Amino acid sequence: MNGLIRLELARALRNRKFLFFSVAYPSVLFLLIAGSADGTAKVDGTGLTLPTYMMVSMASFGALTAVLMGNSERIAKERESGWVRQLRLTPLPGRGYVLAKTASAAVVSLPSIVIVFVVAAAVKDVRLDAWQWLALTGAIWAGSLVFAALGVALGYLASGDAVRPITMIIYFGLSILGGLWMPTTSFPTWLRDIAKWVPTHAYAALGQAIEQSRAPHAQDIAVLAVSFALFTGGAAWLYRKDTLKA
Repeated sequence: MNGLIRLELARALRNRKFLFFSVAYPSVLFLLIAGSADGTAKVDGTGLTLPTYMMVSMASFGALTAVLMGNSERIAKERESGWVRQLRLTPLPGRGYVLAKTASAAVVSLPSIVIVFVVAAAVKDVRLDAWQWLALTGAIWAGSLVFAALGVALGYLASGDAVRPITMIIYFGLSILGGLWMPTTSFPTWLRDIAKWVPTHAYAALGQAIEQSRAPHAQDIAVLAVSFALFTGGAAWLYRKDTLKA
């Protein structure tokens, strides 16, 4: 399985378009949104400045891009080409393919998180304690596994042609409703009520809690835990269904 993980990493690192959108694009968006913003103005209801708030949002967005977009389309196309079927003829256990995909996406997501942090600190003078930087990196990186599981599920759900539009709709929906592109405090009340139950909103809220030096809300933890259980359960069921079909 280690050999397959190395192969997946090499393939991901050679894909320049994927690297741009998962690693560089979030930092570019951060600069577009927060670059000219007043570094002292606070986002309503958070006590955080806009650059500090958007730093966590864009780091979360970058990790989401890497694990969701990286997994779904690649798995669907490899199923269609017969590559997954060929791997089943090898001693590689069934779960090894899924683990290799998740591991390679997770490795790519880490630089996207770190680069957003570096840009925020260098350009917008975002300052946090050392433990907060470490905790933010760990929380956002670990939390991305929720969406890695969703990416695997989508890869087994749809064909190579259909997976991209399905994934894009879910990807943009999660990003917008979760408040990754703009604070949810700017939403109308009814939309804010919906956003509270979107896993990306809970995902970004973990980082915001660390920035505020407080414990995360129980509801956010519950939303992420339930989402992870649903996504992993769906991925496992779809994987077994695909195996039986083959």
